Order: sequence, then C-alpha cells, then structure tokens
Amino acid sequence: MSLPTDFKRKKPLWCPGCGDYAILNSLQKASSDLGLKPHRVVLVAGIGCSGFLWSNYNSNSFKAIHGRVLPVATGIKLANPDLTVIGASGDGDAYSIGGNHLIHTIRRNPNITYIVMDNQVYGNTKGHTSPTAHVGFVTKSTPYGSGEQPVQPMTLALATGISFVAQGFSGYPRQLADLIRRGIQHKGFALINVLSPCVVFNREYTYDWFREHLLNLDEDESHDSESREEAFKICTNDDRVPIGVVYAKERASYQDMLPNLSRTAIVRQDLKGDLARLSRLLEGFS
Repeated sequence: MSLPTDFKRKKPLWCPGCGDYAILNSLQKASSDLGLKPHRVVLVAGIGCSGFLWSNYNSNSFKAIHGRVLPVATGIKLANPDLTVIGASGDGDAYSIGGNHLIHTIRRNPNITYIVMDNQVYGNTKGHTSPTAHVGFVTKSTPYGSGEQPVQPMTLALATGISFVAQGFSGYPRQLADLIRRGIQHKGFALINVLSPCVVFNREYTYDWFREHLLNLDEDESHDSESREEAFKICTNDDRVPIGVVYAKERASYQDMLPNLSRTAIVRQDLKGDLARLSRLLEGFS
C-alpha cells in the first residue's frame, strides 16, 4: 500500500495557477491508488515547464533532451519490464521535435504511459506559439497571428493506430487521476493529453473557457470507447472539446511482438555469453 505523499519530492516552482500542479497531484494520487512503489517507477521527463515534473515526483527519473522522452522510456521498459515507466512532456516537446517519436511509439505499442501537458504555448521560453495553437493565435513569436494549422493530438494518435488515448483537464483533477490510473493499467502505449491552462502566456484558453466547451465522455453512457470510428467523429467535432477515455482497445504490445526479447530484466540476466561460440565467430574474420 502506498500514499500520495510517498510520491512527493520537493515543492514545485510553477507559476501560481498553472495547470501542471493538478497534473502532478493527479499522478501522485493515481500512483497511490495503484499501490505503486516509488523505487519501482521511472519517470522520464522532457524540456520546458512540464519537464520539471521529474524533480517534483518521487521516483526514479531521467531527464531526456528535447523531444526524446519516448525512445528513452521505451528503452527503459525493454531493459526492465518489471518497472512502471511514465513519460511526461509538454505539447512542444511531444508534438513538435518529438512528433516523429510519438508516431513510431504508437506503432510499436510499448507498455508505457505518456502524459502530455498541453497549453498551446512554449511557457518556459516566455510564451511563443506551440504546435497545438490554432490559426490566428497571437503570441510573441506570431504577433500577427499564427498561420499554421494546429496539430490535433487525438486524431493523429487514432490515425496512427493508438491502443489507448484519453484527454484530461487540469480543472478536473479527480477525473484526471482516474485517466492516468487507467492509462498505467492499460497493456500497451497509453497517451493522455492534458489541457493544462497557462495563466501567464495564454489568456485565451482559460479554465473558464474550457469549462464552457468541454464534452465529458466519461459521463456519456452511450460512448463506445472501443469504436475507432466514433472516436474520430468526436475528435473532429469543432463545437466541443472531448475529455475522458476517447479510445481504448488492447492489442499486442511491443514486448509481445519481439519473440527474442527476454522477459527478465537485464540486471538479472547472465551476460557472460558463450565464449566458445564467440571464438568460433571471430575465427571467421581472421
């Protein structure tokens, strides 16, 4: 049994009102509800405001370079399948420089959970436009409005073949904790995009704006989370922003698809090798 306080490290330094506080608390609660042990969890964090999560969440941690959270997290899971591996990024880290890794991680379906804190800006570099910002969005880097179509994380994930995708909102931390818990329990790659308002650099998409435009799928009994077709329709509806489990249907994980992969952690394997076989192999090059 574990408590949320078991996963607390030091006091966060985000701006007052930042949605990332709720994400941290929700992750700590989900970890406690699942009975995880800090020494059996690895958090891989990226760059930006979201990257500070690793220093506030008490577990093993790895600070990856910009956009490289997922390959590091996948490598850790393959090296030690007994660990619970969680990735944490912002929308710039995940959907810009890390977009290529996201697509191929979805294809592979490793058993890891990816939490993306989406606020439509690069907060750590003082608020310029991120990949999820809408056309016309005004920031310091786009003073005349953005001229780029935004990345749509949900539809991108569905089109690539994701096995679990959900969207949460920092203003609803109880639901968010449940989504993270379900993502960790899912056998395969789980993407949880979290609408996390930046109260300093994004005055357009505020907590109040989201509360007026959200569609809570977890309260809709008619929603079929195993229907990819229905998930696409929901995510392409411009009137409402969905939160909850958008799509979840298990398929073989990356580990299951690698027949030569040992299910034993590398640290517990005998890595001495067959010296006689190695000698014979080297003789062929002499």
